Amino acid sequence: MQADTNNSNNSFVLGIDVGGTFTDLVMIRLQDGRAFLHKTPSTPADPSLAMERGITEILVSASAAPAQVSYFGHGTTVATNALIEGKTANTALITTAGFRDILEIRRQRQPHNYNIRIPKPVSPVARHLRCEMTERTFLMGRENVAPSRVELDAHIAGFDRAEIASVAVVFLHSYQNPAHEMEVVEWLRAALPGKFICASHEVLAEFREYERTSTTVLNAGLGPVMSRYLDQLESRVKSLGLGAKPNIQQSNGGFASPREAGHRPICTLASGPAAGVIGAVDLSRRAGFRDLITFDVGGTSTDVCLIEDSTPLIAREREVAGYPVRFPMIDVHSVGAGGGSIAWIDDGGFLQVGPRSAGADPGPVCYGRGGTEPTVTDANVLLGRLNPQALLNGRMPIRADLAREAIESKIARPLGLSVEDAAEGILLILNETMVRAIRVTTVERGYDPRKFALLAFGGAGPLLATPLARELGLARIVVPPGPGLLCALGLLVADARRDFSRTRIVPLRNGASTLIGQAATELSTQADQWFADENAAKAARSLDWAADLRYLGQSHEITLPIVQGPFDPEVVTRLAEAFGREHTRLYGYAADAPVELVTMRATARVAMSRPPLDVAAPITSDPSAAQLGSRMVHFPGAGFVKCPIYDRFAIPEDVTIAGPAVVEQMDTTTIVFPGHRFQRDKFGNLVIGFS
Repeated sequence: MQADTNNSNNSFVLGIDVGGTFTDLVMIRLQDGRAFLHKTPSTPADPSLAMERGITEILVSASAAPAQVSYFGHGTTVATNALIEGKTANTALITTAGFRDILEIRRQRQPHNYNIRIPKPVSPVARHLRCEMTERTFLMGRENVAPSRVELDAHIAGFDRAEIASVAVVFLHSYQNPAHEMEVVEWLRAALPGKFICASHEVLAEFREYERTSTTVLNAGLGPVMSRYLDQLESRVKSLGLGAKPNIQQSNGGFASPREAGHRPICTLASGPAAGVIGAVDLSRRAGFRDLITFDVGGTSTDVCLIEDSTPLIAREREVAGYPVRFPMIDVHSVGAGGGSIAWIDDGGFLQVGPRSAGADPGPVCYGRGGTEPTVTDANVLLGRLNPQALLNGRMPIRADLAREAIESKIARPLGLSVEDAAEGILLILNETMVRAIRVTTVERGYDPRKFALLAFGGAGPLLATPLARELGLARIVVPPGPGLLCALGLLVADARRDFSRTRIVPLRNGASTLIGQAATELSTQADQWFADENAAKAARSLDWAADLRYLGQSHEITLPIVQGPFDPEVVTRLAEAFGREHTRLYGYAADAPVELVTMRATARVAMSRPPLDVAAPITSDPSAAQLGSRMVHFPGAGFVKCPIYDRFAIPEDVTIAGPAVVEQMDTTTIVFPGHRFQRDKFGNLVIGFS
């Protein structure tokens, strides 16, 4: 692990985010902070191919040698895609007798109250590979029952016949005492060399056996997939001669080494979206936009997150492919709406947009790669909002004629609309999907979206932000300097991070501080071992504490930070008082009832130095010097309007420019509607407001 990216004035740092449509690359020269930005079409069959091509091309544009890359951050969708597409490894489960069907029983909650016939998701482990052992750890009053090697050997023989690639070990109450899991894992690794083996106490040392089983099983299924990908990636990086190994972005906003990511791939499920939020947090702190709604629109999806006081919301659990995954992660809400979303007419004759996407291959019709289904990108080309000649600074030719033909034949003619109205209809429906996503993140959680600025990024965020902001009543839109590459930039400002947790149900009363201190000592030991394994510099280490608390008898918890630390003698009093205040804030009251601590949490971080970033503006104050030309652009209610086209990086600082306008750059296009104005601030952001 490299704790300092500024180790040489003659070196570069590299961030690569692999998306469903494009692979984004950012390389920063540490000597002067100059950023080199690059995009290349993704290669879904083998994501490392696009990465290899992109690295080669960006090294040429930066006139850099591979060995000069001193740091490499990587965001990946490999784990997410494997789960969604059902391409995880053939996995077996070993669990306590009586619990083999917990993945089928679930929580008996229905996704729709009035429809009991909704099919359950396919179990990640076939029933004949879910094996029971007469093992038991008792929490109190009875002698534990140790696992039997003879019983395990009978299961192993069946694993050989089934050609399993991984095994998950989940025993009841192993969060309290992992000794039985540790023993069985040791036997399995000796008997099944080369297989991926993981135990629940290593993945999630918390109670609630269903969520723990689900998370551990999914981690086991992803282990061989992620390990294979990381091996390919490291091989390609080595063959290119890069001077750094990849660090993998995790869903919690920190990064992990390839060793760590290979062992706990479940923590990379929201790798790319988390990188975008971390980039947004860095921008928030630099430029002073402390309260933001992130609006990250790529080719396939839109990701939304709330940042309050430069801190993103954190979720403890999310559902992926129908199964809960429980660990701390940045709370990103995603919907299937992006530039590649396909427009179609349903059986009732109504226009729909998404969630299917044209992806990178064949892509939107206007890419000229064989796509036939009209997309959001095609609609923007037809309306003149995207350059009808070429994108990516001329590297990607655009076929506006094919986009018009597809929208006219598939949408306009069947609905009896003009082709322009059909294109506007596509964007209107897409906008409603995005509005709902932001309301889920804000209004439904008690936040007023009007108090936040909209940070538009991703390849299509700045293109689609204005109608969204108008409908939600947002006063400002902020477009960062490299919006299409903010996720890749976020990979360069993330710290190394590992989250540790342990369930210890402790009533907050006299003597509780001793038990809390014991649990904290166990977590500190784990954190110290992780720091040592990652070769983290002592000066860069930090450890933050939190606790899950609830009233006695409640089935849900509130997570609160332990500011003074868990070894403070007054920790019990402080926690009880803080819990009462937070419960009142959330629910309007504080009960006269005992409070208990349920789970201790520790977050270990290794601080990384942030690379410098040059955002110098042109010396001129004349905006006409930045104008590239003009073209006709269609706006709702106004029809086609002649719009000036501006070069993003030639726009002077602190000069207000009235819309309508189009601002172009390599990685995205920003649309400023009539009645709006914009200016470039000293940090290189475009700030759009209402006139």
